[in-house]
Amino acid sequence: MQQILLAGSAGFIGQKVAEFLLKEGYEVIGVDNFDDYYDLRLKEYRLSLLKGYKNFFFHRVDIRDYNSLKSLFERYRFSAIINLAARAGVRDSVKDPFIYFSANLTGNLNLLELSKEFKIEKFVLASTSSLYAGQKLPFKESLSVNTPISPYAASKKSAELSCYTYHYLYGIDITILRYFTVYGPAGRPDMSIFRFIKWIDEGNEVIVYGDGRQKRDFTYIDDIAEGTIKGLKRMGFKIINLGNSKPYELNYVIGVIENYLSKKAKIVKQPFHKADFKISWADIEEAGNSLGWKPKVDLGEGIRRTVAWYKQNRKWVSKVEVEKK
Repeated sequence: MQQILLAGSAGFIGQKVAEFLLKEGYEVIGVDNFDDYYDLRLKEYRLSLLKGYKNFFFHRVDIRDYNSLKSLFERYRFSAIINLAARAGVRDSVKDPFIYFSANLTGNLNLLELSKEFKIEKFVLASTSSLYAGQKLPFKESLSVNTPISPYAASKKSAELSCYTYHYLYGIDITILRYFTVYGPAGRPDMSIFRFIKWIDEGNEVIVYGDGRQKRDFTYIDDIAEGTIKGLKRMGFKIINLGNSKPYELNYVIGVIENYLSKKAKIVKQPFHKADFKISWADIEEAGNSLGWKPKVDLGEGIRRTVAWYKQNRKWVSKVEVEKK
């Protein structure tokens, strides 16, 4: 049974990737530091979904802690590393850039260095569509992406560059996956679809930055998890977009949520944030060619599933804090 080290296993994407790996028969050693960026009830819930699997082993470890990580490499025989651990949040990264570079660059560097030392042959890094700000649409992996407009994006670009260095020097097979606006059940409460559903259902103000006409390439969590696992394929060094390749306006998304909740949104508009950008749109040709991957869940169906999960879990989700930033 192959052992996979999955960093960020209690995170939104991490939990779903772990679930899919476990069902495929992998042994998953999950690590997560339970940082306090958002309400920990969600991480506790996600982790509870994994603890029933006999082939899942969890360790509360921060990837910035080199010695604690090393003890896991000494204990297990990893066939691959999937690094989904990161400090998330574009707007918050402007307020405290230091923690973002510490988690997203130094933490990833620790995993790369241990991969070199213990001769791990495969490494998968989760990166972000935020790197593409200001670039030509649709976003292709070949774009230079040398103009990040947030510390979060800059920290992820730095991690990508470190990955190439370790591939070049030590021959580690590395796949970098640039995710586009992931959403779905048990998602992050700082992301728009989770917040919109909760605010609309509870009758609270729905905060929209700008006029709501900005577009995002919303991609459903199951599709992202499937693409991430396909990224374990040996490819040398490859950067691949995982997105739905169909941008939608936030105003349209709010309308779909209103329909499924049978409630109207009380929209309050605030100034557009300088660290955001107007549109994200993934060119996913490379994902099809290299991974045989394409998204299966369209936005309407994805929101339907997310609202259904919310309704089933409304009692405890009502206690989840959604900060109005």
